[in-house]
Amino acid sequence: MSKVGGLTSKYYRETRGLKVSGGKFVKSGTLLTRQGYKWKPGKNVNGAVHLTAGCDGEVYFTRKKGKRKKKETYIHIKPIEKAKSTKAKKKTPAKKGKEE
Repeated sequence: MSKVGGLTSKYYRETRGLKVSGGKFVKSGTLLTRQGYKWKPGKNVNGAVHLTAGCDGEVYFTRKKGKRKKKETYIHIKPIEKAKSTKAKKKTPAKKGKEE
């Protein structure tokens, strides 16, 4: 016997929307939004509907005028700069004590 009325598919409204706010640090692959038609992918962001972070960094938003003079919000990731460990530290020779 089938259920009469109700939802025919699972649609959880509370899971939709923005998952990360601006200025937050995210790791690569983090889910930024669901419902990607409200937000557009910008720099270092992957996906079309469910937007994900393409690299580690800080989230920021911009607004631009799109088609038909409609303002669109873009989500970008500002990548973090890795510590410059390529510079070699100068090694000072160990001081030898005077032996008498």
